[in-house]
This record gives sequence, C-alpha cells and structure tokens, in this order.
Amino acid sequence: LGIKYDLVDVTEKPEYLEKYPIFTAPGLVIDGKLEFTGVPKKEDLEK
Repeated sequence: LGIKYDLVDVTEKPEYLEKYPIFTAPGLVIDGKLEFTGVPKKEDLEK
C-alpha cells in the first residue's frame, strides 16, 4: 500500500499500553488513535 509506519514492540515500550488500550496484538494506531486491534484486512486499510 506504500504507507510509511513505525513498528513499536510494547514489551520494550510499555508506556504505549498506558496510552492506548491495546489488548490484542497487533494494535494499529493512526494519527494518535487506536484504529485496529488484530490484523486488519487490506480492504479496511485502504479506507
């Protein structure tokens, strides 16, 4: 899809668990908002 992203391992940065309610890995945060938990479908990412 050509999307730039940063990959964060929450075991190395647990402060992300405090900032975002991620209970299922992976969690996908877009513009500071948790948008997806689990693996999103390509169609959902294209929206």
